[in-house]
Amino acid sequence: MSEWRLDASEAAAFGRVAVIMGGRSAEREISLRSGAEVLRGLQAAGVDAFAIDLAADGRDPVAQLLQADFDRAFLILHGRGGEDGTIQGLLEMMHKPYTGSGVCASALGMDKLRCKLLWQGAGLPTPAFAVLDEGADLEAVEARLGYPIMVKPAHEGSSIGMSKVRTRAELEAAFAQATAYDSSVIAEKWVDGPEFTVAVLGHETLPVIRLETPHDFYDFTAKYEAADTGYHFRTALSQEQTESLQQLVQQAFSIAGCHGWGRVDVMMDANGQFQLLEVNTAPGMTDHSLVPMAAREAGISFSQLVVEILRTAGERE
Repeated sequence: MSEWRLDASEAAAFGRVAVIMGGRSAEREISLRSGAEVLRGLQAAGVDAFAIDLAADGRDPVAQLLQADFDRAFLILHGRGGEDGTIQGLLEMMHKPYTGSGVCASALGMDKLRCKLLWQGAGLPTPAFAVLDEGADLEAVEARLGYPIMVKPAHEGSSIGMSKVRTRAELEAAFAQATAYDSSVIAEKWVDGPEFTVAVLGHETLPVIRLETPHDFYDFTAKYEAADTGYHFRTALSQEQTESLQQLVQQAFSIAGCHGWGRVDVMMDANGQFQLLEVNTAPGMTDHSLVPMAAREAGISFSQLVVEILRTAGERE
């Protein structure tokens, strides 16, 4: 069967599309893998697309974008310096339409602490947490959260720098490890239940995926390297629970100001209540990634998916 292609007139209307990938964050290699897939998908659909490996070989990323000839951007940068509103702001100053969320929502999505505070203030469920710093009262953190505890750098993705801890010694070691990536670190109450992820495309949610891993949690290895990670569309949720989860995801996405596409990660606690973990405003698009997987389940090919995302560029309010 031949690959799906876009109508030639719409492809021409997109103009020249820069697939911006790479960057300088700890997630650079994942971004390059995602970007290569996005570029292939757009070109297969008939879009005039090319790659910009941002900050490659130490180049100035601002100069790279200013010197490049493109009409709109497909942003597939992961992590700080690309997923946090900085490049989004530059592209807005350049009057270049781009995919994904705007400056504010991108910054919020990259900041787990402030995103949790926003959801908490809006009355949405998210696990209890505490801020860890050099002056943190670890005894109070232990008393409030109980073990096990998840320790996270506040501004990293792909589970980089995250640890599940069960003792004071492990908590101290995990804090030291997390600070190697970020000066802002949070301790989060462990939710002992199934994990779900829900992709958002435009104004709709894609099929819910239940994640299963023999690892302590859905870590970097489970996400990108392991062959034993389970991705289940038979989620064991009732229709009512599924609809409730999708509605919660839409609320969380909207309240954070997100746009176009993204993914929200959620746990179910021992009481059967959903707990929001984080929103990803530029999720992975590799061969292990969840958004393409959910799109396939919905009957959307990879080329159709990336074109649909591209269509949302410049539409945000």
